[in-house]
Amino acid sequence: MGDGMKYCRECVLPDTRPGIKIGAKGICTACLGHREKDEIDWALRKREFEEMVSEVKSRAKGYDCVVPVSGGKDSTAQVVKCLEYGLKVLAVTWKTPARTEIGQKNLINLINLGVDHIEFTINPEIERRFMYNALVLKGDASIPMHMALYAIPLRIATSYDIPLVLWGESPHMEYGGSQEERRRNSLDLEWFKTHRILHGTSVDEWVGDDLTAKDLDAYRLPDESEFRKKGIRSVFLGYYFKWDPEESLRTALKYGFAVRKEGPKTGYYNYADIDCDFISVHHYFKWLKFGFTRLFDNLSIEIRNGRITREEALTLIRQKGDDTPYEDIEKLCRFLRISLDEFHDVEEKFRNRNIWIKESGKWVIKDFLIKDWTWR
Repeated sequence: MGDGMKYCRECVLPDTRPGIKIGAKGICTACLGHREKDEIDWALRKREFEEMVSEVKSRAKGYDCVVPVSGGKDSTAQVVKCLEYGLKVLAVTWKTPARTEIGQKNLINLINLGVDHIEFTINPEIERRFMYNALVLKGDASIPMHMALYAIPLRIATSYDIPLVLWGESPHMEYGGSQEERRRNSLDLEWFKTHRILHGTSVDEWVGDDLTAKDLDAYRLPDESEFRKKGIRSVFLGYYFKWDPEESLRTALKYGFAVRKEGPKTGYYNYADIDCDFISVHHYFKWLKFGFTRLFDNLSIEIRNGRITREEALTLIRQKGDDTPYEDIEKLCRFLRISLDEFHDVEEKFRNRNIWIKESGKWVIKDFLIKDWTWR
């Protein structure tokens, strides 16, 4: 029997979301974190950023900073910010095996803003094996993808002696986290030991009969002692400037970014998660594991920014349903060389029995946020 779920009374996030806690007053840590933004001295943070830029320029032997980019609206806005501050940028991309046409278009547009660019492609067979293992063992084929997009820019910065790696939003500030995490501005090597998106695993834990340590080298973080010795700073831009996806979008659109005309790929935004066909499957497993979808995350941000009400969000969730990405699931299965039946077996393996129960032959979530939900 499921234990039921609690939901934030201000947004729509449940207490099952990793990193989220709902306090005695019924308000989640993500909403509390958003309130803290109004108490932050952003002018001071901006000065801190400017001081860091000056320090970085004085130390740089060539490039001032690495900016990890996918071609999305955030990475476009990041590059624009760097160019505004006169930073010499090396943009670095891990190439997803399922890049979309619009993702390619937006990446080319970003490069044409005026930056040097490295695209790193991992052996597709190694990627396929690693993603298959991650799907079967952890219910998340995106673990290798996230390892690569974090490790490769840091490795390149270390190899090229580039003093700064500049990431976008701080996930702890935008999606919930402890007060200590929300106040942390750095994405250093320690960060990876606690970041939940990697499921607490390291590269070496994935070495096995079908993957050697050499096979997985592209996913490996830089040597910690070398990284520290070179004094590389790896920080979130969202720590220094108040982050809002709509503001990033406005900047990106001004500089040629294209949105998805067909509407959102997953969730609420027609400009997010559009560069890769597999990311929607990663988000889909949140439904099975935690009982919420990407739409919950997106709408909660919209509620906090005062653009929609909680009631409007509930209506949108009811209208969209569980947002299962059927086409992208089929694409992932073809890439992994597995059948849909095998994928569905994995789905059921990771269905969280603490929140899902069987009623009249259907899986339902006990005490779900929307009472008149249509269960399939």
